[in-house]
Amino acid sequence: MGNLLHYAIVFLVVALVAAFLGFGGVAGTAMEGARILFWVAIVLFVVSVVVGFIRRA
Repeated sequence: MGNLLHYAIVFLVVALVAAFLGFGGVAGTAMEGARILFWVAIVLFVVSVVVGFIRRA
């Protein structure tokens, strides 16, 4: 899951640089990619925590 967060941060940095340079379309696309990867990482984390609690019980 660490890789997903790493790529989300990379996409965020790309979006910020693109927005600073005036590439609005690229910035928007990169920001959406970062947002999707972030939420996928959060969902996978929650699922793994729930499965871990179920296995212990």
